[in-house]
Amino acid sequence: MNKQDKHPPIIQLIHWLSAILIIGLFALGIWMVELSYYDEWYQPAPNIHKSLGICLFFMTLVRVLAKTTQAKPEPIQGIAKWQNKMADLTHLFMYFCTFVILISGYLISTASGKPVSVFDWFSLPAIFSYGDTQADSAGLIHQYAAYLLIAIVVLHIAAFIQHQFFYKDQIIKRITPLK
Repeated sequence: MNKQDKHPPIIQLIHWLSAILIIGLFALGIWMVELSYYDEWYQPAPNIHKSLGICLFFMTLVRVLAKTTQAKPEPIQGIAKWQNKMADLTHLFMYFCTFVILISGYLISTASGKPVSVFDWFSLPAIFSYGDTQADSAGLIHQYAAYLLIAIVVLHIAAFIQHQFFYKDQIIKRITPLK
């Protein structure tokens, strides 16, 4: 496998960090909405969720910038053109869903006009608040976009399994430093 067949190291790193964060944030989100007011994690869990979400936002911005400035690997030989197109569309849709989730999460967090603290390192100001329904409407968008993203991630993993174990085209080498 030569350099044209692999993603650049920065994209490889952000891919795996993003995967961990997306799955972790989804699991944390599902868990934290079930917490009661008297649970010791009632306040820390959302703060961790928000902080990790903002970290994911900045990582995703870097990833998109890197993808637009770095050379794209050659399409996998022997794979139908429509499959490569579908892979590209799936990746775009994952980015779209990720940004929708991250922006709606920010809108939920800033609905009261308060800034969002990121691990007490810095705060993002509340840029605007559009009224009493901001948290509720952004919350619904956040929830359903998260479900949609996880469904697409499952599809992404299924495609990886198909390529790696049935087509045996060593697709894992494109997104890892493996030789």
